[in-house]
Amino acid sequence: MSTTWWSRLSKQQEEDQDDRVSVLQLGEKDEGIQKPHNDNADLGPGELTFEEDTAGGMGRYLGVTSCTLLIVGKIIGSGIFSTPSSILSSVGSVGASLMLWVLGFVLSFCGLFIWLEFGTMFPRSGGEKVYLEAVYKKPKYLATIIFAANAILLGFTASNCIVFASNILVAAGQSAGRWNERGIALGVMFFVTFLHGMAPKTGVLIMNLLSIFKIVILVFVVVTGWVVLSGKTRVVDPYYNFRNAFAGSSTSSNDYATATFKVLYAYTGWSNVNYVMNDVRNPVRTLKIAGPLGLGICTVLYLLANVAYFSAATKTEIVESGVTVASLFFGNVFGSVAERALSVFIALSALGNVITVTFVAARVNQELAKEGIPLPFGNKFWASNWPTGKSPLPGLIIHLIPSIIVIIGPPPNIAYPFILDVEGYPQQIINFFIVIGLFYLRWKKPDAIRPFKVWWPLAVFFLAAACFLLIAPFLKPANGVGDTPPLPYYLYCLVGIAIMFVGVLYWFAWRIMLPKVFGYELVPRKEMLDDGTFVTVYSNRKMQ
Repeated sequence: MSTTWWSRLSKQQEEDQDDRVSVLQLGEKDEGIQKPHNDNADLGPGELTFEEDTAGGMGRYLGVTSCTLLIVGKIIGSGIFSTPSSILSSVGSVGASLMLWVLGFVLSFCGLFIWLEFGTMFPRSGGEKVYLEAVYKKPKYLATIIFAANAILLGFTASNCIVFASNILVAAGQSAGRWNERGIALGVMFFVTFLHGMAPKTGVLIMNLLSIFKIVILVFVVVTGWVVLSGKTRVVDPYYNFRNAFAGSSTSSNDYATATFKVLYAYTGWSNVNYVMNDVRNPVRTLKIAGPLGLGICTVLYLLANVAYFSAATKTEIVESGVTVASLFFGNVFGSVAERALSVFIALSALGNVITVTFVAARVNQELAKEGIPLPFGNKFWASNWPTGKSPLPGLIIHLIPSIIVIIGPPPNIAYPFILDVEGYPQQIINFFIVIGLFYLRWKKPDAIRPFKVWWPLAVFFLAAACFLLIAPFLKPANGVGDTPPLPYYLYCLVGIAIMFVGVLYWFAWRIMLPKVFGYELVPRKEMLDDGTFVTVYSNRKMQ
């Protein structure tokens, strides 16, 4: 009997050892809950342990379908209906424009695989926040606060709120005035904040339905493009743009860099699940499936939609259409009545993007507050799931405030293209340090658990692209003014760098200057809030 007992125990120990690298990496099949071991706890991203960081909220309720739609909902916004015209205007030819969309797809997949490696190593919410903390530990909190400055100050959702408002006014036959447009945009922002803060399950349901709707609309555009190319529509010569497609291509690296920023902005969202991993069932397995699937769906639709646009209008018509290339497409194919219907489609697509971005941004803000970063009224409030105990309304408010400022403040015709560029540049800086961090961890921690491992040449290519996108915008464009005149062509780069430098100053004041001036040291402690959320709190202890 004792022999039987011992053999069973030995067998169980062997199974446990095998499961350490297999079952635990993929998560519990029944509960979808990961154990701290999966988090590469010895690398220690942030102050909270894996169990502490993932506590609170609604638990793990997002499956593969919701996560795939979370990516689709972020990537497909208003960009694919508008930016093809500005990209064509920048690079000068249909062929170069299509090549940039292909390049955007390649870079996005390279980035996705890098983020998959990090996301499966550290299956926590926060995305780049977690990965930067795991690599750049000293000076303590510097990387976290630089990321926080970018995430909070540039994490607004103003542009798609304005897109929704302007298209709804067009559909209603009303002119877009200064305040009726902004009033609708503000209403959208407040509605989405309330929706996610007070009825989170309903918010996720609406988010998923709108993502499906966007897929249907783009499929309709693609199929319509095929019909146009068949020659069975009112379009006289659907192949006009594809003859000598590279004629007129720009020779300025600045033009290509600026256009690439716009393409990458249109693809932005492939890392969306990385930011909400605490809410994901079987996070490692789900991330491996939803990431490539979501980005793959969007890539196919994007490339075919561009072909459809170029089949229905000449290059000159598209460039002169400004931000209404989809309206031009529908007008040329179906007539003017269809343009008004398209306005409703674009408005709903923009609304879906706002709902998705807000959902994700709130959870990133919550993770930043949980880390102990000093915020007005104390970080415990901003880290909480107040008032429902299920959804981070305070994190939603952090996202709401800069969105309101951007909606109300600057003139849209200059501000929004400029904001688009400003958002893209700091992200390339972050991308650069993420890839450097990937190689550093490969060298420093070769035995760390990596359920997914990106092929290193893809990471090198992504790094080279990030370097190009950091340098090229400072090179003078062919027209000498860039795409946001009268503003200098390099201004958005300087503004992006300045915003990140604000983070450096904030960190220096909190960690160095104020403790030295007032003679205290920062002492961390962990607290569990009433809703089950753990948070790091710093108190000041007078130095003897």
